[in-house]
Amino acid sequence: MNQSKFGINTICTHVGEITDEQFKGAVSPIYVSTSYEFDGVDVKRYPRYFNTPNQEHLAKKMAALEHTEAALIFGSGMAALSALFLTFLKSGDHLVVQNTLYGGATHFIREELPKYGISFTFTDGYEVSDFEAAIKPNTKLIHIETPSNPLLTITDIAGIAELGKTHSILTSIDNTFASPINQNPIDFGIDIIMHSATKYLGGHSDILAGALMASDELIGQIWHVAKNFGGNLSDHTVWLLERSMKTLALRVKRQTKNARKLAEYLDKHSDVKAVYYPGLKSHPQYKLAKLQMQGFGGMMSFELRDGLDALKFQKELKLIKSSMSLAGVESTMLSPSLTSHALLSQEERDAIGISDQLIRFSVGIESRKDLKADIEQAIKNIL
Repeated sequence: MNQSKFGINTICTHVGEITDEQFKGAVSPIYVSTSYEFDGVDVKRYPRYFNTPNQEHLAKKMAALEHTEAALIFGSGMAALSALFLTFLKSGDHLVVQNTLYGGATHFIREELPKYGISFTFTDGYEVSDFEAAIKPNTKLIHIETPSNPLLTITDIAGIAELGKTHSILTSIDNTFASPINQNPIDFGIDIIMHSATKYLGGHSDILAGALMASDELIGQIWHVAKNFGGNLSDHTVWLLERSMKTLALRVKRQTKNARKLAEYLDKHSDVKAVYYPGLKSHPQYKLAKLQMQGFGGMMSFELRDGLDALKFQKELKLIKSSMSLAGVESTMLSPSLTSHALLSQEERDAIGISDQLIRFSVGIESRKDLKADIEQAIKNIL
């Protein structure tokens, strides 16, 4: 059958599965060997080379979901991102990067890239013109994140892709918040897609992983670097991730629907000062988000009105977990200033709009009425 014509749930369920030839089991077998025969074989397999059977097959599912030719699976999102940067940037090169970015990525750029003689510029904003203004003669890569963490800013994917092509610069995107269900950047011309697979791809808050998707040529270049850093994922976790991804579309569509309804509810709440969600018509990039996303995602952020303590509010939650990370089937909230962006200074957080009042809300698959009730009782208890 032509896999390119499969529906999204069929891709999630069947593409990349390993046929159990011996026992005819319904699920992919797991191959945990770290030692494979080397003589007379088509592929010399070794876990650190990203080519064990489970790694190879899961990469096919990843690539199919993002409409790319190939993919690599890593031990974390940061392992994927660092492999991306260190493949295409060398001493003397320059990186242009979006100013609203995951805090861990920002910290890596500031702390590690200078050690390699790589310079970088964070944009003043997230319009295409902001990126163009930051380009230098030695710029080799433009990296964006949309929707961004945690303020859900939206960047013009097609515009950035065209900018890169005009200047012969590679472009990459962190597509974690949207997931492949809600956004496929390759269709807009982006060269390389990165995911923290810990989030929506895993979806159950029990897997740490990352992924890069791109053309065969670009993935080949990344592979030559990544195999030297040893950032591959264990086959036990690869198998768990492939299993989890079978329900990816079902989970994300439910989370997206929940998030949109809850964003509308919070936007009208008298105790909420601001809501950041691209699915709200009041969002400044609503029209752009609608153009490049199939759904607006399960992530949002909001600020309580002045005088209400964000941390006390989270401690009063009974159903929604005050917890790190995001995109699990369970709903979670956290304060970015104390978690994802804690490595940034107060001045750096202030510059990009991350206040102590800001709460990031990862919406799960629960009943919306139960989530609303939990929010209401938590607010009532801190008034």
